[in-house]
Amino acid sequence: MPVVTMRQLLDSGVHFGHQTRRWNPKMKRYIFTERNGIYIVDLQQSLSYIDRAYEFVKQTVAHGGSILFVGTKKQGQEAIAEQATRVGQPYVNHRWLGGMLTNFQTVSKRVQRMKELEEIDFEDVAGSGHTKKELLLLRRELDKLQANLGGIRNMTKTPSAMWVVDTNKEHLAVDEAQKLGIPVIAILDTNCDPDEVDYPIPGNDDAIRSVDLLTRVVADAVADGLIAREERRGGGSGAAAEPMAEWERELLEKHAAEQNSAATVAEQEPDQAAPRTDSDAAAEDETGEAEVPVNADAGEAAAKTSDS
Repeated sequence: MPVVTMRQLLDSGVHFGHQTRRWNPKMKRYIFTERNGIYIVDLQQSLSYIDRAYEFVKQTVAHGGSILFVGTKKQGQEAIAEQATRVGQPYVNHRWLGGMLTNFQTVSKRVQRMKELEEIDFEDVAGSGHTKKELLLLRRELDKLQANLGGIRNMTKTPSAMWVVDTNKEHLAVDEAQKLGIPVIAILDTNCDPDEVDYPIPGNDDAIRSVDLLTRVVADAVADGLIAREERRGGGSGAAAEPMAEWERELLEKHAAEQNSAATVAEQEPDQAAPRTDSDAAAEDETGEAEVPVNADAGEAAAKTSDS
């Protein structure tokens, strides 16, 4: 079963690039055509690169690694936090602080400071040992730390790899990852530099639906990796298994329930192939090239032409 289908990519607007005047010539090999002054990404290539990135993330996590999710632009903030939290991975979705990777020891001290401030009962002025003004200043400090570092509160070491939404905006994060040799998986819009990314996924990094879909795919790869990691633990020698975190246990239980449900449905229903529809034919071009709607979604196209 494919990680994602052509129809899902089309429906999410992954194929919309930037205006033809705003592009990086290095992205030429990923471009299918041009429509109304906007480049259209070759989704057939995107499918292949998604499979490649998915397998890399899965294997990285299966062998004990972690993935840092990074996306501070408005379109990706919610998806980054939601999907990273779902699979227990660290994330940055508010602001990238310089040195977050290259000066991780100092950043870790700020995380510890945040945890100390969280122990304060700001409602109990008398019992806190602080004045109202001091509590106000401490509250502001805590809010700032939580916004910037809340997503990496449990990150005890630099990540094994990094998922990035918009490499141009997150150039500081990409630069630090390159300095430390941390592989970068990222959406490559038509204005990005593919040389900065180890595992590119050609696509739209501006549309919310596109960012949501691709970030969910990466999170699903992490989930599969966690399941594979647990299976490796269970298949090992008599050594005591490392206790699982609560979110890991919930993830495994949910996965097992879905598998049991699918097996039950398969037993109850006859094995019958679904009829092929015109929609299926449009989504799966038999010539091997991405099918691109001639009349592109007006809303998505307008968003790409109006961005700055």
